[in-house]
Amino acid sequence: MTIEKKPKFLKALTGILLYISKDKKSAAIDFENELNRKIEDLVHFPLKYRSSYYFEDGAYRDMIYNGYTIIYKVEKEKILILEIFKWQNK
Repeated sequence: MTIEKKPKFLKALTGILLYISKDKKSAAIDFENELNRKIEDLVHFPLKYRSSYYFEDGAYRDMIYNGYTIIYKVEKEKILILEIFKWQNK
């Protein structure tokens, strides 16, 4: 199983990392490293996180990390990382 990060996710993540790095660059690096580790773990446990509140289809899941929601979709051969946002901003 492979992981594919969609452009919408990557653009939002870049904005989040820039915002965090304004306060403390090392915190942004730690945030990104830990998030990437959690995303990579999905290969082994794709259904680990709850069914998405934002989609009716059970293939969509919500990973919660440091106050952010990461929406991903589990397909037969890959996991699509679709979006990241603060829950109160959605």
